[in-house]
Amino acid sequence: MRLPFHGRYERFRQLQRERMGEEQEAMPGQDMITPDDAMEKGDLPAMLIAALVTIVPVCLLVLAALALVGYFFIV
Repeated sequence: MRLPFHGRYERFRQLQRERMGEEQEAMPGQDMITPDDAMEKGDLPAMLIAALVTIVPVCLLVLAALALVGYFFIV
């Protein structure tokens, strides 16, 4: 299946790859930064807990609203 702007997207990605290659050649001493380089030791568990604290209450509210709507349809 072909996306509507697939050609433009591919041209953009090719240009981006060329630019990234030029930047990498301009700075030979620097490697690509990975998420492991930017994160400290306890960051991953903290990020997971923060995501759960943010997402789970919203999901519970949506689930409660759907259950309430279903209850009113049955009763």
